[in-house]
Amino acid sequence: MEIKGKIHCFFEQSGTFKNEFKKMGFISEDYDIQDNFNETDHVIDLFHEIEIAYDGKDSIFDEINKDDLILAFFPCIYFCESSQCAFRFWHFNYRKLGVKEMTDKILKRVENRAYFYSLAIKMCSIAKDRGLRLIMENPWSGIGYLKNNFVEDPKVIDMDRTRRGDYYKKPTAYWYFNCEPTFG
Repeated sequence: MEIKGKIHCFFEQSGTFKNEFKKMGFISEDYDIQDNFNETDHVIDLFHEIEIAYDGKDSIFDEINKDDLILAFFPCIYFCESSQCAFRFWHFNYRKLGVKEMTDKILKRVENRAYFYSLAIKMCSIAKDRGLRLIMENPWSGIGYLKNNFVEDPKVIDMDRTRRGDYYKKPTAYWYFNCEPTFG
């Protein structure tokens, strides 16, 4: 894939990917609600930006063009395999709670997951509708939520990220919108 514009790293405050893209000669900026590493170029509530863009209002998406690439590390807290266990009564976080308290915690988690799931779908919809190139990254595991419940299948599943310089071997999936993976 040829990138003629800027690379926008969503939900990435560490600067890790932005700085690697810069080393390769790309203009790259990162966006996150936090700046714990003093690296975030745009401290912004991306969830709010997704909501208003989906509603047709002015947003950060208006500053992105079709030559750019959005690489979104969408928060996986409600989608990853370990999160799935928190929807069960036997989860260790609930071991000292009564049945009603466990149930209330699980129902709140269901509500939160539905909210974040809708945001991920809206983000992809915005990109598709506007013709923006987007790659969304998220964990890929046996019982991860997105594996069986997302709007499209991932185009790339990386089973061993250590082969590409990462510290973690964990499986990761990449969903491509308005672009295709290239290899080589």
